[in-house]
Parts: sequence; structure tokens; C-alpha cells
Amino acid sequence: MTAAESDAIRVIEAEAIPARFARGWHCLGPAEKFSDGRPHTVNAFGQKLVVFRGANGNLNVLDAYCRHMGGDLSQGTVKGDEIACPFHDWRWGGDGRCKKIPYSRRVPLRARTAAWPTLLQDELLFVWNDPEGNPPPADVTIPRIEGVTSDEWTDWLWTETVVHTNCREVIDNVVDMAHFFYIHHSFPTYFKNIFEGHTATQIMKGKTRPDIARPDAEGNTMLGNTSVATYHGPAFMVDELTYHYQGFDLESVLINSHYPIDEHSFSLHSGIIVRRSEQLKGPAAEVTARKLSGFIQRGFEQDIAVWRTKTRIDNPLLCEEDGPVYQLRRWYEQFYTDAAEVTPEMTGRFEYEIDTTRPVEAWTRETEENLARRAAEGQPA
Repeated sequence: MTAAESDAIRVIEAEAIPARFARGWHCLGPAEKFSDGRPHTVNAFGQKLVVFRGANGNLNVLDAYCRHMGGDLSQGTVKGDEIACPFHDWRWGGDGRCKKIPYSRRVPLRARTAAWPTLLQDELLFVWNDPEGNPPPADVTIPRIEGVTSDEWTDWLWTETVVHTNCREVIDNVVDMAHFFYIHHSFPTYFKNIFEGHTATQIMKGKTRPDIARPDAEGNTMLGNTSVATYHGPAFMVDELTYHYQGFDLESVLINSHYPIDEHSFSLHSGIIVRRSEQLKGPAAEVTARKLSGFIQRGFEQDIAVWRTKTRIDNPLLCEEDGPVYQLRRWYEQFYTDAAEVTPEMTGRFEYEIDTTRPVEAWTRETEENLARRAAEGQPA
């Protein structure tokens, strides 16, 4: 490299955000939220949808605007197994077909609207999006979460937040080890990624930062954590997250999911369940789950504060400890590409483990300096 080349200013590149939305299963949230017999508005994939449960118990997702005269079905009424338009009472079934027009002898043959494939699993409602209009392939699935149906685990605690940026920002976190220290005040000591097919996995082990850690109300201090987090498709991550304490482990399952509202915003969801144990009996498990849910929500707020002011960048300038950002984005590209044009480079198995030697040395120094400064200032450690 010549002197002129090394002195050249790096220019940030950012192509226009694609108007296309990712192919795959997207979680709309707990099914219970949509099961009260009323229609619900969901703004997703650049349009308005209506979600309703019919008398038959099925949860349905349709385009919200009636194909008759454009009435908003999400402002209508559930009547039997259909959603009735508030404008002229046209009745639409969960399959997208008009079933009845009370004032007409017959229903027009072409009276059909878009019905979205749905999946009800682990008390969560998923909707399938495919710009090509194809149904979900049999091998593209969401794994079952065993603890949801077990009394040994708490019920879902669920939060939702609207984020005003493109959802690629949240996906980048899969490979971004360093931000966990600087943004979330954790201390990664091991970090590995595995991409294969429609899944992207982050394996992370960490210890508690001595300059941040405080004992809980019972006097327990967290020693560290182990996380195995996998995106199943473009928008639903299951994280088997274990917190290590002196003498016991706290097991939890964290969901990090989202669906795009439009190109410039998305609905970010988190859900958590906690395994009951000798240390977490009865109500103590629910109390712990609420604390962890609040902790996770604060973590999202830390991310959102950065996303709110950063710029989109397609050519990030990386050091070797930054992880496989470009490989992750290549994996993510498969969901924005026609199925016939998905390449082996997008779906082939890829593994990368970051050498954490230098980060651990630097972060150890920083935490020790923080503790020394507090001691010099007479602050508690």
C-alpha cells in the first residue's frame, strides 16, 4: 500500500434501503394478545394487517383494507368465524375469501383478499412473509421451546418497543462482541459465530465486570453468563441464557424478535421465561423473571440510543476482533433474494471464533482503572 493509499479518507457507503421485506416467519407476540374476540391492528411489511380469532378458535391475519370499498377491517367486528367490515358488513374468512354479504344474494366470485400464513406455537403467534407469495417450506421451522409448556418454568414476560431505524441494525449485533462491553457493560471472554442454512448462532461466555457488579437483594453476586443465541430465519432469535452464581445457575430462555413496520422502523420484542429451582421457588421465580425482563429492556434501550443517531453503513471499516460482519450480512441477504437466486455462499456453513486475548487484556485494564479511580475518590468499589 502506498502512502497516498494509506492516507486516503475512508468514505462511508450506504445504498438505498430495500423496499422489500425479509422472507420468513415473524413473531407478532403472545397469542393471548389477539385472542379476545376483537380485531387487532398490526402495521407490518409496509402495510396494515388485521389479526382476529374466530369462533372456531383459529387466529387469522388478513390485509386490513376491505376489497369492496376500502373499509378498515381492523375497526370492524368479529362475527362467528369472520371479520365484518365496518363500512358495509362484508364478512371475510380467515382464508381471505368473502363468505357473506348480508344485503346481497350472492358473493362475487373474485371477492378475495390476502390471507397470511400463520403459526401458533409456544403461545406465540407467527406470520409468514414472502414477497414471491410462496408458502413456508417444510424445512424452514421455528424450534419448540420446551419450558413454555412446563410448570418448571415461569410464564412469558413480554415487551414490545418501536424502533425508528432499519432492522438490519439489530441483526448486526449477532457478530458484534465489542459492543457488549461498551454499550451493555458486560465482559465477553469467549465469542463464536456459526451460520448455516437459515440459522445464525452466537455463542458467548462472559464474566461479571468488577467495576459494575453489585450483589442482589439476597447477597448473591453474579459470576458470569453463558449464552447460545440462534436466529431462526431473519427475525426470531432464541437465546438459551444461563447466569452463573456462587453455588448455582439460573437458567432462562430469552426471545429477541422483530417484524418490520416499514423500511425505516420495526417492532422489537423480547420475551423471557425462567426455570424454577431450589433457589427460585414459588413467587421468587416470577420476581426474578421480572428483574431479568427489566434488565434486558434496559439493554435494548442502550442499543436504541445508538441506533437513533448512527448512520447506515454498508462498508464498515473493521479490525480483526470485530467479527464476521460481512459474512453475517451475506447470510442475511438470502431473506431478501428470490428463493431461486439464493447462493451457497449465503447458506453454507461458516464458523468464526474471535481471539479474545487482546480484548480481555484491554478490558481488564479498564475495569481495574475504574476501580482504582473510585478508590482514590473515596467511592465504594
